[in-house]
Amino acid sequence: MWAGNLSFGLVSLPVGLYTATDSHTVHFHQLQRGTSDRIRNRRVNERTGEEVELDDIVKGYDAGGEYVLVEPKELDEIAPGRSQSLEIAGFVDLDEVEPIFFDRTYYLGPRGKGFEKVYSLMEQALAKAGKAGIATFVMRQHEYLVALKAEDGLLTLHTLHWADEIRNPKDEIDNLPGKAKASAKELHMAEQLIEALSMQWEPDRFHDTFQEKVAALIQAKQAGETVEKAEPAAEPTGAVDLMEALRASVDRARGPRSAGGDKASTARGRTAGSGAGHEKKPTGKKRVHSAPKKQDLGNLTKADLYKKAAAANVPGRSHMTREDLVDALKHAS
Repeated sequence: MWAGNLSFGLVSLPVGLYTATDSHTVHFHQLQRGTSDRIRNRRVNERTGEEVELDDIVKGYDAGGEYVLVEPKELDEIAPGRSQSLEIAGFVDLDEVEPIFFDRTYYLGPRGKGFEKVYSLMEQALAKAGKAGIATFVMRQHEYLVALKAEDGLLTLHTLHWADEIRNPKDEIDNLPGKAKASAKELHMAEQLIEALSMQWEPDRFHDTFQEKVAALIQAKQAGETVEKAEPAAEPTGAVDLMEALRASVDRARGPRSAGGDKASTARGRTAGSGAGHEKKPTGKKRVHSAPKKQDLGNLTKADLYKKAAAANVPGRSHMTREDLVDALKHAS
């Protein structure tokens, strides 16, 4: 996407910029209803109604009643050399860059032969220091603030938002509650829920289920079939029902692990510190009891069943009914 020189101090390295991510969105064409006629977007002169060629189009800035015309080459001329230069201004600790600043990710690769050592040296030094290089550069008539990082043996470039692009949440949300008062029991139950739902970060476990359902919808319409509609969203939880909703959520999160798992968990909470030997026995029993899992499937919602099917890589799950999901999960187990 871009080629230039990466430099810090007097060290310079020719690099190429590569797209790091891809989109799997299902794309549609626009058609006139009742026909197979494509709808096209054209560049049309709003005064004459005639189509205009791309080469005859210039940029115009509205200066209050009249336009200031700017040619594309004039934008390139005001940034001489910078469009081919990626110069690091300094290095910061990675933890100092808040997540809200990160935008898109790109790969950086060495360009040309004989620069592998310089590239590897920069990657290793950044990895060991745990820092990111902060720089600016111009690409496609836009200037970007970027962070250069070392990740798994290669250099990555992350475009960042400018500071004045970050909106103040207090200006955007007029009803922020601040730290609303919560009872000690409610806070403790919320912490238990977080603990019960804690997991390892495994990105491969998650899939774009909406795009899968869009693909299944297209296949069903081709075959003249219908697709089951999604379940309605859950109702908002009011303050009156908060404690009961938290308790039920904790029970549900712990439930699939064992029959009577909540009682065992409660018992462990009451006997914490009273002897490790007594705690390990119910824990071991809880983990080996797998028979109730098949019975528990019938009590789960379709959304929960679909999550389990996705984790088990059940084929064709996107167009299964609730009963199909239960049956497929039983066979998978």
